[in-house]
Amino acid sequence: MTTLIIIVGFFIYLILYLTYGKKLERDVVKASNDQATPSHRLYDGVDYIPARKEVLLGHHFASIAGAAPIIGPALAICWGWAPALLWVWLGNIFIGAVHDYLSLMASVRYDGKSVQFVATDLIGKRTGYAFYWIVFFLLILVVAAFAAIIGGMFVKTPAIASAYVYKIIAALILGVLIYRVKMNFSLATIIGIAMLAGAIWLGTVTPIPATYVTWMWVFFFYIIVASSIPVNILLQPRDYLNSWLLYAGLVLGFLAAIFAFRGFEVPAFAGFSPVLLGGKPTPFWPAIPLVIACGSLSGFHSLVASGTSSKQIDKETDGLLIGYGAMFLEGFLSTIVIVAIAGFGYTALQTAAGAKGIEFTLNASNWGASFTGISGKLGLSKANLFVQSYADMTAATWLSFIPGKYVKVLAGMWVASFAMTTLDTTNRLARYCLAEMAAPLKETSEGLYNFLANRWVASVIPAAIGIYLAASGNWLVIWGSFGASNQLIASIALMTGAAYVAKKLKSGFANAAVIPAVLLWITVTAGLLWFILLVQPGAIAAKPVPGWTVMVILIVMFILNFLFIFDFVKSKSYKVE
Repeated sequence: MTTLIIIVGFFIYLILYLTYGKKLERDVVKASNDQATPSHRLYDGVDYIPARKEVLLGHHFASIAGAAPIIGPALAICWGWAPALLWVWLGNIFIGAVHDYLSLMASVRYDGKSVQFVATDLIGKRTGYAFYWIVFFLLILVVAAFAAIIGGMFVKTPAIASAYVYKIIAALILGVLIYRVKMNFSLATIIGIAMLAGAIWLGTVTPIPATYVTWMWVFFFYIIVASSIPVNILLQPRDYLNSWLLYAGLVLGFLAAIFAFRGFEVPAFAGFSPVLLGGKPTPFWPAIPLVIACGSLSGFHSLVASGTSSKQIDKETDGLLIGYGAMFLEGFLSTIVIVAIAGFGYTALQTAAGAKGIEFTLNASNWGASFTGISGKLGLSKANLFVQSYADMTAATWLSFIPGKYVKVLAGMWVASFAMTTLDTTNRLARYCLAEMAAPLKETSEGLYNFLANRWVASVIPAAIGIYLAASGNWLVIWGSFGASNQLIASIALMTGAAYVAKKLKSGFANAAVIPAVLLWITVTAGLLWFILLVQPGAIAAKPVPGWTVMVILIVMFILNFLFIFDFVKSKSYKVE
């Protein structure tokens, strides 16, 4: 099964990129290099800086992925491997890739402005203001969710934390070589890859042990600095290194899955409502988009596409690779995660249980409960479950000559690097969002506007709230609330993309965006209501202050969500004029 699923997935993504993706680029968006992109026309040396497509692909992918395409499928295995895989593939094809590409190209045509700005122009000012607040709340929850995940991983495996620190140093050096010394790009790439390999090796020999709270403080200051300095100092070179980490991980995982020739240990379908989020029975519908976020589709992608990537894209024809292609890469990553855990996850759990003297036997008829139950007893996060399964899958093939400890650090770095990139990219996006939200103050209170729009001040506010929520340690509840708000934005962004296609591009393709957007809106709205009524009260009882903070955010988003759909239907923005 490992071999069959990975080969089928590979060809699905390849064929659709070369057919459906190219048709979008050629017949709908009509990408052209005749007009300069915002990175050239509005160059400012901080945010608007053109990047080579190889470099920008690394940044975009690492930012949109984070830990989500790994954590989400690892959680969704509680329903069985088939529902998780089908949601990843169908979500990628019919929603995710289209959503990402339209968000990117609409922003490029709007001078690199956010998808919220595009919605304001095409649908209405009230809609735009509501969208801004929904987005700002989501960004705070993203900071909270990913900080909690990385903090737990760094505490559990200090070698990964150490390797990441060394990688940051390597990225800063690479940035100097590319942008200051003007070294030949290929030579600089070779040096960068060598430094990346050295970082992984050094991480295994000099681990950095620290407490969860310590890492929260480190993340707080790190994301403020990283989201405020020019993108070519850290963001671009670091994420270019991330792209090579991605390629190495994908190739190794692809080969391991092909040559493992292993049947799946996990049931194809293990029940409709296993106990998962908040310790509650979690129905596949409408909860699946709350659990599998970025691996299938994600509203956060539209924020990255229209936030940082659109300001760095060198030419319009780079957009298909960056917007559409990166989503397919992420889907393929999630496919590898599902294959690894389905094929080797039970063995990984048995190994971890045996090390603690706990007996664990697969209960196929009640897999969901036994899966989540033993994970909790072992204190084994879903990220660490993937790391162990990935290493076991590699060790089961001719690739076993690679020492397991290096494979584990590589897989852990895969998760940590993307999640850390998402952390500071999110904070940068929140900075943009806060500045755009404060824009009306420019006429009435210029001093207050300048204060809120200051890139350092605007970075502190979301960082403080997000890290505060992450410090609670209740990451499963944070993950569910992040997923709900994230997919809510996906439906709104896809509707905005449809409005752009109908009003600006005058294309009937708008219906292909509107229909899945409305179906997604219904699903996520139901999921959000379920989460507010059944899951969040338990979180409030356990930890009242952060619990109520998340509850208020979700309720406000829920109300604004109906305001948006009302305005969208009333304006008939999806109809070609």
